[in-house]
Amino acid sequence: MFCSTGGWGQAVMPEPQKMVLRSDRVFHFRDPEKRVIVLIDIALSLPSDEGYILDIGRNRIRIQARSERGVIWAKQTLRQLGMADAGGVSLPDVRIEDYPQFPMRGFMLDTGRNFMEIPLLKHYLDILSLYKINVFQWHLTDHPGWRIECKAYPQLNDPNNGVTGRDEGRFYSYKEIRDLIAYARERGITVIPEIDMPGHSAYFEKAFGFKMETGQGKQVLKRCLQEFFSEIPVGDCPYFHIGSDEVRIPDPAGFMKYIEGIVEKAGRRAIAWDPGLPGSASTIRQIWLEGARIPKADSDTTRDFIDSYMGYLNYFDPVVFTYRMMLHDTRRTSAKYLGGILCLWNDVRVADKEKIAVHNGFLNGLLPFSEKFWTGSQVAFAGDPNLLPPPESEAGKYIGRFEEKMLIQKNGILKDEPFHWVPSSKLHWQITTPVPEGSDTAGVGRHDVWGGSIDMDAFASRLNIEQKSGLVSFATTRIYAGEDTIIRAWIGFEAAARSNRISGGIGKMGEWENQGEIRVNGVPVAPPVWKEPGAYAFHFPSWGRPEELLPYTDEQFYWMRQPSEIRLKKGWNQVEVKSVKTFPGQRWSFAFIPLPGDREL
Repeated sequence: MFCSTGGWGQAVMPEPQKMVLRSDRVFHFRDPEKRVIVLIDIALSLPSDEGYILDIGRNRIRIQARSERGVIWAKQTLRQLGMADAGGVSLPDVRIEDYPQFPMRGFMLDTGRNFMEIPLLKHYLDILSLYKINVFQWHLTDHPGWRIECKAYPQLNDPNNGVTGRDEGRFYSYKEIRDLIAYARERGITVIPEIDMPGHSAYFEKAFGFKMETGQGKQVLKRCLQEFFSEIPVGDCPYFHIGSDEVRIPDPAGFMKYIEGIVEKAGRRAIAWDPGLPGSASTIRQIWLEGARIPKADSDTTRDFIDSYMGYLNYFDPVVFTYRMMLHDTRRTSAKYLGGILCLWNDVRVADKEKIAVHNGFLNGLLPFSEKFWTGSQVAFAGDPNLLPPPESEAGKYIGRFEEKMLIQKNGILKDEPFHWVPSSKLHWQITTPVPEGSDTAGVGRHDVWGGSIDMDAFASRLNIEQKSGLVSFATTRIYAGEDTIIRAWIGFEAAARSNRISGGIGKMGEWENQGEIRVNGVPVAPPVWKEPGAYAFHFPSWGRPEELLPYTDEQFYWMRQPSEIRLKKGWNQVEVKSVKTFPGQRWSFAFIPLPGDREL
C-alpha cells in the first residue's frame, strides 16, 4: 500500500490505505499542534466516516475528515510520524488518505474478575486510541462481583456477597462510568458495557438467593438495567452487551427475548456471545469459539457478527499470539462482518493489576490486531497459525516486514511501555518427531520449524501424533557470532495460560520447568535460581477452586524472567533443546529467543 514513503511509512501503524511522500524534504515544526488546520466535511469522498486526509507541507498541516473521529485518527497518525529534534518535531512532505475497512475494532477487558482503577483503564484507552481502536468492551460483571454502582439493590455492591479475595465490594460509581465514557469519546472510542447474563453470576445468587433466569431474577435485572440506562444516556452508550455464554437454563429463548426487549426499549443495540443463548436477528453476535465456522458472504447469514475467534490474549504464549494474529484471515467478504474485538480475560486473581498487560502480551497482540482490522490485509496462508511459515514464503516475508514495524513502535512511541517482545520469526529449528521418552526412535525424522517460541502441541498435531504425556522431542538450531561473546536469551518450557492455571509449575531447584533441557555447544545452560522452586504445579483447571486465588508471578513466565546468559564462540554455535510433554493437558512448548544487547527489555 505504501507509495514512495521510505522509512516514514513504517512509523505509522496501522498502515494507511494511501501514503505518498512527495519529496525527501523534512519540515521542522516547533509546535505542530498550532499549525494544524482542520476541515470537517461529511461529503468528503472517502469510503468510511472515520476516514481522513492528512497533508503536511511547509509551515502548515492540513486535516480533512468526515467526522470528529476521523480528525482524531489523523492526529494519531501525525503523532506517530513526528520525529523529535532540537526544539520541536520533524515531519515529512507527505499526503495520506486513510480509512478503515471495518467499522468496529475493539478491545475487551474483564474487570469483573479483577477490579482495575480508573486511571489504569484510562491508560489502556490512551494506547487503544493511538492504534485507532474505536471500541472498548467493558466486562463489568462476573462470578466475583457486580462492578457497577447499584442504587436499587445495594446488596450487589456489598463486599459480603463477592468472592473472597477477589476485590470484594469494589465497583465503579456512575460518575466514574460517565467520566470514563467521556474520556474514551475524546479519544475516538465507544464504550460497550457488558453485564454477563444469566451465567457468570455467582455473586448474584449469593446476594439474592435465586438465579438470574428465574422470574424474580429477571425482575431484578430489569430494574438494574433501567437504572443503568437512566444514568448513562443512549448517546454515550448506543450498544449494550448482554453476555449469555457458558450457561444452561430451562427457557433460553424466553430469557433472551426478555432481556433484549429491555435493551431495545432503551434505544440500545444488544450484543451477545456466540456460542451462547439464542438471540434475535437484530442482536449482534460476538463469535468467540476458536475455529468457529464464520459467514464468508452475506448469503451465509442474516445477522451482524464480530470476530473474537482469533483467540484470547490470556490463553496463548504472547510471542506465538503475535504471529497468530498476523496470519488471521480478516478479509471482509460480508457486510455483516462488522469487525473484531480482541479479548483479555483475567480468570486468575491478579495481585498487581499493572502486570495484566505484560503478563498477557497486550501490546504483542494489539499491534497486529490493529493493523489487520484497519487494513483488512491478508496474506495467502493455509497452515496452522500457531506454527510459522518459512521466512522465504510470501507469508514469511509479510511477517518479517511487520516485525520491522513492530520494532519501530516498541523502540519509539512505546519505549516507556512494558513490551516484552523481540522479532524471532527467522530462527530456524530442526525438530525430531515426538515419540515416547526412552523410545529407540528418539531423534528420528527431522522437520523444519521456525520461530523463537515453538508450540509443540501444534507441531505434534501437524504430524497427526496423539497428544499424551511422556512424549519427547529434540530441537537444534545454529547461531553465528562474529567473535567470542555473551548474549542474553529468554528460555522456557511452558507458556501457562492465564485463564485456568493448568501448569507444570516452576522448575525444581537446579532444573528447568517440565523436564526441559538446553545445551549450547554441548554445555548445559543452567536454569534460574528459582525463588519458589517446584511451586504452582496444577494439572487441573482452577476455576472455582482455591488455586484460582493464587496470582501468577513473573517467575512463572519465561518472557518476564531475567534472561539467561549464553556464552558463544566465534563462528557457528549449536543450540540443542529437549522438550517433554509431562502430563495430559499440559501446554507443551519451548522458547529460546536471543535478545538485543543494547537496551533493557
